[in-house]
Amino acid sequence: MTGTPLHLAVALDGAGWHPAAWRLPDARPDALFTAGYWAEQVKEAERGLLDFVTFEDTLGLQSAAPHRPDSRTDQVRGSLDAALVAAHVALLTTHIGLIPTVNVTHTEPFHLAVGIATLDHISRGRAGWRPQIAARAADAAHFGRRTTPELTDEDVRDPELIARRLRPLFAEADDVVEVARRLWDSWEDDAEIRDVATGRFVDGGKLHHIDFEGPHFSVKGPSIVPRPPQGQPVVASVAHASTPYEFAARGSDVVFVTPFDRAGAKGILAQVDEAVELAGRDVRERPLRRFADLVVLLDEEPGAAARRKEHLDDLNGAAFTSDALIFTGSAGELADLLLDWHGTGIEGFRLRPGAVPHDLRAITRRLVPELSRRGAFRTAYGPGTLRTRLGLPQPRNRYAPAG
Repeated sequence: MTGTPLHLAVALDGAGWHPAAWRLPDARPDALFTAGYWAEQVKEAERGLLDFVTFEDTLGLQSAAPHRPDSRTDQVRGSLDAALVAAHVALLTTHIGLIPTVNVTHTEPFHLAVGIATLDHISRGRAGWRPQIAARAADAAHFGRRTTPELTDEDVRDPELIARRLRPLFAEADDVVEVARRLWDSWEDDAEIRDVATGRFVDGGKLHHIDFEGPHFSVKGPSIVPRPPQGQPVVASVAHASTPYEFAARGSDVVFVTPFDRAGAKGILAQVDEAVELAGRDVRERPLRRFADLVVLLDEEPGAAARRKEHLDDLNGAAFTSDALIFTGSAGELADLLLDWHGTGIEGFRLRPGAVPHDLRAITRRLVPELSRRGAFRTAYGPGTLRTRLGLPQPRNRYAPAG
């Protein structure tokens, strides 16, 4: 490989990111809620040597609007639990990273930290986690414990307005990430003794109370799960505006941003850098990997991908729009774009297949070979954990004695 390595991931969501994708002839809507369906997608992503896959999740039925439920029945509704799907496919894969989305607004931090640590053990160091706040007020009714801000149509037209309304939830999410990281460190790496002769299974002096006290909750610890193989599973977050950029700068290892062109990519990276500086983060010690999200529809025949999107839009009854750039074209044209944006400082790309299996296979069987041919992407997996693959250092346990 030449130059700085390019990272590639895919975001898996139902039948694909276009809401009408489930109606295509090669889609499998009858299998969406089966374990085998998700295993096939992740195995295909691993076949393409991708760094990781992410799994979307939600606390309520999907809707066309991001901030309120709807009554549509012509789009996919319902999903499996992302963390449980990741745990299942961990047993069926070897190299690829697994990053489920888990809500932090209505989920107890202790349970969340234990679940992700368990996934890291099951996958032998390939786990990550995307913290997600509950941006829809209606989702709170499923739990009956609290209310959350009701976003308006005006709010969702402006990412900064959304971020401003949801700032208290991001502050709470900061504490959730901090608690999870402390719990992952609450067992020192050599806390397990397992000495049958002496009858000592653990060294009690190497298990630590985290004693977290915050405005939203308190957690004593330690965890019930030994320290994960990675020490700290990879934390990833999506960011569209200043508040989520600041959230990523404080607690994430990977941030997914959504530029629409090269100039936008440079501008967003400048905002991320500003947030990192504001947070006082030393990126030499704690790097923050910057990925760009794109929705992709790929066909080799000129104009075919655009025509396929038009067909899907007709089925949907409206043109599909997204928070991220929607790319229609060939694998070679997408490779050109990715390498161009890579030159701005974007270190990787999380591609959202417009329709599965078509666009996922186009990524793994056309885009990846094209990037490899250009010396921009690997031709085989190397050893190591997900952190290793992303060039993230193994973090020191905060509770272990120095030296």
